Amino acid sequence: MSENIQVLTDDSFNKTLSENSLPILVDFWAPWCGPCRAVSPVLEELSQEMSSQLAFAKLNIDENGLTPTRFKVKSIPCLIVFRQGEEIGRILGHKGKQILKDELEKIL
Repeated sequence: MSENIQVLTDDSFNKTLSENSLPILVDFWAPWCGPCRAVSPVLEELSQEMSSQLAFAKLNIDENGLTPTRFKVKSIPCLIVFRQGEEIGRILGHKGKQILKDELEKIL
């Protein structure tokens, strides 16, 4: 995983969101999820291309159950964009790079 993508836990989630000056995209994922694994390299590329606009993070839902429950994550991959701790957009499922980038730019 690139250094551009932070790994979050239930314990670090709120602190990371409140300390980030940029909006932050959180990828709710699990290792057994094929579409999650497929979207991962796309997020790696976007984390480099969009680093001035958006921070990137991942949260493994198998190891951290409180945060996905709090944000009503029902299916994965689920990408939620937060600004100052508040959800401002949500993208569900695997998307191609350009579609995902376009959707993120609309949210921002």
